[in-house]
Amino acid sequence: MTETQINKSKLTVGPNDDLSIGQSALLGIQHVLAMDVYVVPFIIASIIGLSTKESSALIQSTFIAAGIATIIQSYFCMKLPVAQGPSFIPIGAVAGIYFANSQSGNGWGTVLGASLIGAVLVIILGVTGIFNRLIKAFVPPIVGGTIIFIVGLSLMPVALNDNVFKATGDLGQNILLAVIAATSLVLFAMIGSRFPGKGRIFRVSSVILALVIGSLAAQSMGILDLSQVGNASLISIPQLPFVDFHFSFDLSSIITMVIIYVVLMAETTGTWFAVSNVCEAPLTDENINRGVVGEGIGCLISSLLGTTPVTGYSTNAGIISITGVASKKVFVTAGAWFVVFGLSGKLSTLISSIPSPVIGGVFVIVCGIISISGIKVIKEVEISEKEMYVIAIPMILTLALTLIPKDFIQSLPQLLQYFFGSSVATASIAAILLNRILPAEKVEEQSVEHKEINAV
Repeated sequence: MTETQINKSKLTVGPNDDLSIGQSALLGIQHVLAMDVYVVPFIIASIIGLSTKESSALIQSTFIAAGIATIIQSYFCMKLPVAQGPSFIPIGAVAGIYFANSQSGNGWGTVLGASLIGAVLVIILGVTGIFNRLIKAFVPPIVGGTIIFIVGLSLMPVALNDNVFKATGDLGQNILLAVIAATSLVLFAMIGSRFPGKGRIFRVSSVILALVIGSLAAQSMGILDLSQVGNASLISIPQLPFVDFHFSFDLSSIITMVIIYVVLMAETTGTWFAVSNVCEAPLTDENINRGVVGEGIGCLISSLLGTTPVTGYSTNAGIISITGVASKKVFVTAGAWFVVFGLSGKLSTLISSIPSPVIGGVFVIVCGIISISGIKVIKEVEISEKEMYVIAIPMILTLALTLIPKDFIQSLPQLLQYFFGSSVATASIAAILLNRILPAEKVEEQSVEHKEINAV
């Protein structure tokens, strides 16, 4: 049995395998629950001072946009199990554009107009194949593996700091909840691996089981608050373009958003490599071109729904690796769940009620799995001195940009703030440049010298 066959046996359900609607719905909701889709619109609403009604509408639109974009990307465009969600990268730019144009009353309209133009440019990059040619030229396996590794590495501090250590509530309780959720996830995943027959259900449902057990533990501690769920409306009408909001176009804002999209594409490339690796499906030229088009269409739809750009979430690659389920049908149902949650205030509020430490406990395990996937790719490459620096420096940059005080980043010029605001994008670009700039060892010449000595 070859190594490829051994690896394939680790997948319980392949990308093109069929599942019943019921199974897909159950497995799809795991991805929805683990993605924290509501966080980005909540942060943006807080920064720019939206009212409660406006904030709720923005969160609704984000859920719906994420759902439609997920279905388009995973089933129609890229045709790999990729879930789309709102990106953290544009937050600073969105706030800057909003405040710069708010005096004229076109703050949010200018944000949406700039996002719309940027999305069209991304679609053009995919249709023309320009982005794919850049990937082929600049992202060999050593760079791709490094990008996958740093994607997981960059998310670990978010999982631990934002969701556990700095979350509201008692630190001891937060840590305990995270440990309970993480332990439950590992336990169920191991039961499924140890007993692949009867234990299969535990592995494929390990994420949702961990979240449920963590939430029950939170309830026993008096932390789980479901009061807002009862007050939320069951059905809510989302924002309508040209009725609830309009589009406005400003050249400097468009340029700013185009820069954001460049960074966004650098980051989402890491997600694609991670998904391709855990699905054991090659990332073909067609996948990449269609994926770029799908990314652009998703962002275009987001703008038309009145929300910010969406991108591929690397979290889902870790969930695929843990559960062994890579079915595209699961991701289509995940997209459908997003749309349902976006149309129901009660359901979206229920998701946002899951305590942060519980999500953090699951999230950090997922991050570790993503990093391990990158190491698997790297180990297939012969590591010389050059390769060591190609791996090490992006790793250092990822940690440095995660730990550096935010005040320092905010003191830099706006362009640098955008690039340094995403540790993955910065480290990915560094890996690409280092691989192109650093000289390779003269292995061939050394081999010739050895052969001549042996001949003598």
